[in-house]
Amino acid sequence: MRSIPRLKPGRPDLRKYAEAFDVPEAAGEAPLSVTFLGVSTLLFDDGRSALLTDGFFTRPGPLSVLARRLRPDRGLVARCLERAAPSRIEAVVPVHTHFDHVLDSATVAQHTGAVLLGGASAANVARGHGLPEARIETVGPGQDRSAGPYGLTFVPSAHCPPDRYPGTVGAPVAREARASSYRCGETWSLLVRHRPSGRTALVQGSAGFVPYALDGRRCEVAYLGVGGLGLRPESYIRAYWHHTVRAVGARFVVLTHWDDFFRPLDRPLRALPYAGDDLDVTMRLLGQEADTDGAALRLPRAWRREDPWARGGTPR
Repeated sequence: MRSIPRLKPGRPDLRKYAEAFDVPEAAGEAPLSVTFLGVSTLLFDDGRSALLTDGFFTRPGPLSVLARRLRPDRGLVARCLERAAPSRIEAVVPVHTHFDHVLDSATVAQHTGAVLLGGASAANVARGHGLPEARIETVGPGQDRSAGPYGLTFVPSAHCPPDRYPGTVGAPVAREARASSYRCGETWSLLVRHRPSGRTALVQGSAGFVPYALDGRRCEVAYLGVGGLGLRPESYIRAYWHHTVRAVGARFVVLTHWDDFFRPLDRPLRALPYAGDDLDVTMRLLGQEADTDGAALRLPRAWRREDPWARGGTPR
């Protein structure tokens, strides 16, 4: 009789990675900054125009996710936006449509006047949440879009296995809906180019990949989602780096989606528990890949304007 593997209790201690939290802080004259706002929410801002991926701020607790209908907290979204203090947000871009990415996207667009750019599933969530059709732009695989000074390319990707809510969102989702209503939908590797500065970034919102999909693309910086990655086989973890970071030639890599997204953003971030991820494994194996490539592997600080293109510090 086979034994059942025992999960480690608790969660990784972020203090052991203190040296990794050194993405350079953006100087006042930086042509572009990025602010990490938990999970895969990233605020790109050049001081005049901004771009926001996901925009997930409500962060409902586990009981709500399991047993209740989820609803965006408009007041909380407004307070988070006030704290982040973005320039005019041109577009909100969900990287896929699980609740921990898209729950607040339409609310952010409503509050800021931004356009929501995403796949057909994201468009259906936005419709159900009351965003006017004129402010919804549906994109398809491989398409390019502009959002103010930002050029965006939507490359098809995949969700990190296992996907608890696979499939697409085929109809509008009500503002109050179960977590299961937020199917994964179209998953993107998002390529961002800031035209005025020429700065480029890959935003990989989930630790999944499509082999060779990014070959031939080039990005200086990669924001690499790692939620759930630490529970995957070593071969998968190394392949993930190969088909994302190595594919685009990034030499500065900032890990995202490692934080416990049930915890409010006004409290210090903590890692996901071992029951759902193992950041220790991720840091060890991706650290080895980064060493091989001469790349820097970093963790971002929440709420801080950072400049990964400044390439502060040394490779891991």
